[in-house]
Amino acid sequence: MFIDIPNELETDLIDRPLPPWELDGSFLAQSSMEEYRTELAATPRFEEIAATLRHALTGEGGGYAVLRLGNLAKALSGVRFQRLVTGFAAEVAVPFSPFPRWPLWKDIGVKVDKDPGKSSGIGYNAFHMDLVNGTRPPDYTTLLCVRPDPLGGGTSILSDAHAAVMRLSEDSRALLTELAYHYGTFFDLYGVGEEYKPFPILDGSDLDEGFVRFTAKMLTRSELSPPHAEAARELADELVRGQVSFMLQPGDYLIVNQRRVLHGREALHSGQETIAVSDRRLLLQLFLRARADDGSAA
Repeated sequence: MFIDIPNELETDLIDRPLPPWELDGSFLAQSSMEEYRTELAATPRFEEIAATLRHALTGEGGGYAVLRLGNLAKALSGVRFQRLVTGFAAEVAVPFSPFPRWPLWKDIGVKVDKDPGKSSGIGYNAFHMDLVNGTRPPDYTTLLCVRPDPLGGGTSILSDAHAAVMRLSEDSRALLTELAYHYGTFFDLYGVGEEYKPFPILDGSDLDEGFVRFTAKMLTRSELSPPHAEAARELADELVRGQVSFMLQPGDYLIVNQRRVLHGREALHSGQETIAVSDRRLLLQLFLRARADDGSAA
């Protein structure tokens, strides 16, 4: 769902600067969330937009939303705009960084010499959930578009993981519930539990309660038994079959409910090496922890 901000709300938000945030460990401090909520709730129609956002993420048939904040991005400085977007994020869940070496918002730029399939690479980034091998992955992953690919590539792709799973055979779903999958490393992380290895792709008896712990990279970069690999490959195919795609524009803020939707990115357009680093695609990433988990997450 794409959510536009009413003109009267944009005008009031431009004139309402938010203070610098404070952190409690790697989590946005409760005092900052309360301060931001007090300021933002005083603006016209903010509560309406916040409710629409939460419904898009957690209501029936939902799982992702894009806030169209382009006018606000143009009107506000980078720091002021980040604070505003953080305020919107805090209406959904608690912002945090699982990477102690990074600030709350992490840059995702473009590196032509990076693994093409990585988030900062230039190739196809197949469907996945972030921090797939943690016992408590972020409930939401979010991306703020600062600059799209100036050459026109890098389309965002999303797919309803639950719908994809339900199109599989019972035999395949049974294989996906087994502790047979693994991917990636796990070190220097905060707020995402312990390393989960091996893990099931379907980690709950009730699909609505658990994650679909999937990354297509496991198909080529992990040693899986043939039956388990085939079941995961079938899921990958169904995710592609059900995908939606769109191009993020400057100021667009994508929020993905990781319990429902998996995400990825089409390849950037060829010729990235000809673009100055300062002009290449740039996203900022922020993770969110559902409030029901606050006590154990922090």
